[in-house]
Amino acid sequence: MQLQNDRLRTFLLDSGLVKEEDLVKALKEAEERKIPLRDVLIASQKITEEGIRRVEAYAQNIPFISLKDEKIAPEILSLIPEPIARNHNIVAYNKKGNELEIAMLDVNDLPVIDFIKKKVGLKILPRLTDVASIKIVLTQYKKSLQADFDAILKNEAKSISLVTEGVPTEAMGEKELKKMAEDLPIVKVVDTLVSHAILQNASDIHIEPEEESLIVRYRIDGILHDAMTFPKEATPGIIARIKVLSNLKLDEKRLPQDGRFKIIDNDQRVSFRVSTLPTYFGEKIVIRILKESTKGFTLEKLGFHGTALDCLHDGMHQREGMLLAAGPTGSGKTTTLYTMLDILNTPDVNISTVEDPIEYQMPRINQTQVKPEIGMTFPNALRSLLRQDPDILMVGEIRDGETASLAVNASLTGHLVLSTIHTNSAAGAIPRLIDMGVEPFLIVSTLKVIIAQRLVRKLTETKEQYFLSEAEHDALAKIIDLDRMLDILKKEKVVPEDARWDTIPFYKPQKSEESEDGYHGRIGIHEVLKVTSPIKEIILKGGTADAVEKQAKSEGMMTMLEDGLFFAAQGITTTEEVLRVVSE
Repeated sequence: MQLQNDRLRTFLLDSGLVKEEDLVKALKEAEERKIPLRDVLIASQKITEEGIRRVEAYAQNIPFISLKDEKIAPEILSLIPEPIARNHNIVAYNKKGNELEIAMLDVNDLPVIDFIKKKVGLKILPRLTDVASIKIVLTQYKKSLQADFDAILKNEAKSISLVTEGVPTEAMGEKELKKMAEDLPIVKVVDTLVSHAILQNASDIHIEPEEESLIVRYRIDGILHDAMTFPKEATPGIIARIKVLSNLKLDEKRLPQDGRFKIIDNDQRVSFRVSTLPTYFGEKIVIRILKESTKGFTLEKLGFHGTALDCLHDGMHQREGMLLAAGPTGSGKTTTLYTMLDILNTPDVNISTVEDPIEYQMPRINQTQVKPEIGMTFPNALRSLLRQDPDILMVGEIRDGETASLAVNASLTGHLVLSTIHTNSAAGAIPRLIDMGVEPFLIVSTLKVIIAQRLVRKLTETKEQYFLSEAEHDALAKIIDLDRMLDILKKEKVVPEDARWDTIPFYKPQKSEESEDGYHGRIGIHEVLKVTSPIKEIILKGGTADAVEKQAKSEGMMTMLEDGLFFAAQGITTTEEVLRVVSE
């Protein structure tokens, strides 16, 4: 990064677009905050992102291209698959004869250029572009896919109707349903439904039968969105197809069922957890989408920073003890634990897990799936794992006293134990363990760190700046100590030393081509509680969770609400989003 900063500084000095004193100041801030110089310059509005890209293009003698107003032909856009385009910030936009022009953010990414050349069999002409152009073009993938989906429905509607013609849904047996599930238009519809969900980074697919139709919704960034509506005639076929993929009983419509299936999508293994539930108008299906890879995850990318990050690293590198991740379902606890395991996964340690279900497959880690129907419960599996000479254990969830007791005993006997627990706050995990029957003296002997977390949506670059009104300031003051929060922002160098609440810019979402609601992606907000000697004393004396949290805050712990405002003050998310998530 230092080399990139120095090179950009030289380019800008030669161009004269930014004053030398402004560059010196920005470079110093970039070094202090350990972030790219371009980010500091753009944030301080000394130059636009497009301006920086144009300077770099000129210096490297490569054309700069802006695609903000370009409509790219689908046959050209599709030459580079969307996952590759998103992962490498590269898009195809023009083809002349045997030459393909591609726009990208890093024209020196030679392996990707070589890959595209081999894939399309054309001469590649790299062009430098900006982030805004890439994002706008990426939205065209979604529109192109939606058009394909509409075409399937239109072209195959008659065929779908013929499949079910003359046979009442409730009277269909396994033979009829299996035939329907293998019908080509139904297969096309389900394949398109799944591919849409993957490309839109949905975490769940909800398939909900209504009286006259079948509604499909995707959960994207924690929020459900209507995706599409099917004719009622397609309902039994779509449900049957998903049951076939998941190896479920086709003619069982009265009881809930659980299944799973996997696909390989652009060299990435994707696992789907399927749950069916009988409802008044038919079976509802919810499909959880799990990409079986933690590649690219780091604790920093998950949202950990500062003292919390240091505390987490200290806890992870203990030889024994217990680390807990707390929060409701869907708050990212498992992803946090897997990221920690990925860091700890070195050749000199033996790591074993017991999970329900196994959400990510990781190399060199021994993962065990819980199967209560045959007696493979969390406690039984954990007992067996302890005889496998593990150094590090990950227990998917502590949900009962027996599992809690075994996890505590494992950490007492020289193992590092990672697990999750369902509580609303970090401090709340302590009384929860006591309620499960774990003695306070065992808690203080084993528990090292507790992480509580939620996921907030991130703003896109198209956002509207504003300053807190007096009413908004007063409303926040009722739920958080704003003087303490301001001190935190100054200490973390998010705001200047002379900043006041009325001088700190915040942001609101703005609808754009990139995003219908102004948000894209999520980041974690956390509170990381280190079990220090004073906190141990409070636990042994029977202190409340509030007393533990108060002590942790006095030692420097940021609460989830404070962490959320920390990101809101940087324009990463909004105060409304933080309050929505923390209050849930």
